[in-house]
Amino acid sequence: MIGLILLLQTLSIAVSGPPASAEYLPLRVADAEGYFTREGLTVTLRTTRAEVGAAEALAQAQVDLAATSLEAILRFGTRTVTQAPRLAFALTAAPPVALLLSASLDGTVRSVEQLAGLRVGVAAPGDPAHTWLLALFARSRLSIAQVEMVSLGDRGLVAALEKGEIQAGAVEEPAASRLVSERHAVILADLRTPAAVERALGVATVNAGVFMRADRKPADRDLAALGRALRDAERLIATSSADALAARLPRAVVGIPDEFARRLEAARALYLPEGAVTLPQVRESIAIVRAHMPFSPALRIPRPEDLVYAPALKRAGGRQDPAAAR
Repeated sequence: MIGLILLLQTLSIAVSGPPASAEYLPLRVADAEGYFTREGLTVTLRTTRAEVGAAEALAQAQVDLAATSLEAILRFGTRTVTQAPRLAFALTAAPPVALLLSASLDGTVRSVEQLAGLRVGVAAPGDPAHTWLLALFARSRLSIAQVEMVSLGDRGLVAALEKGEIQAGAVEEPAASRLVSERHAVILADLRTPAAVERALGVATVNAGVFMRADRKPADRDLAALGRALRDAERLIATSSADALAARLPRAVVGIPDEFARRLEAARALYLPEGAVTLPQVRESIAIVRAHMPFSPALRIPRPEDLVYAPALKRAGGRQDPAAAR
């Protein structure tokens, strides 16, 4: 009987790659530590190359859930109205990046709007970091036409800042912390924690999360069990030593040990508390995605109150938003 129950509670989750991504580390930790099994779940993690792949796997009913970005799920995660996406568990407020300024300009450029006329690098056009960088520009009333935007790839971006070939760039962890500690760059705007995002943008947002389809929603008890496992994983990430955690994770997730230690340190405060969001938070995030690249007229974007699975809503004073309690 126990074996039958476990079989009925099997979940498959498409997880955005690369495997070493800090945004999706809680799923890797929950799997490696046996938290899913403890909660009575048999979980299969399927790594995709990037956010789009995870969203498309959900749209094609290849998996039960997808750990991906809000932008990917809105653009690629549904095919029909009945498939409408639902956010089951929120992971991060924004991509774990910082807008860095070349150390040579420290004291000369003091704000994002002063980047006008300068060369600004991104890893790849159209990725979530690019989207949130444009949100920083909009907040500072800086047009993308006022800067020279260049796409350099992750390693090329870091090298260009080190060599002074660009004046600023949106750099992901752990490279961002290394560039700052080695005094190649200084932080102009920070998106690496929920609190930092709110300071930088003036609003709270959500980027990565675990999504499902409305027409293929797992049982509420399984989603609750998944949430408990992920919250415990985030608590372990916040408190465990790099050596202890790395010893239990797959090699592909750890990567280079020294880099894993830096990634783990950066991830300790990365995640949204309890995996919850507010409706204004979701509304602002959809607006950021929409401003980056207009949606196709064929896409039907859900209302924030329809997008969020009710238990994932942040409660104010212990009360749930009545618009989403369905």
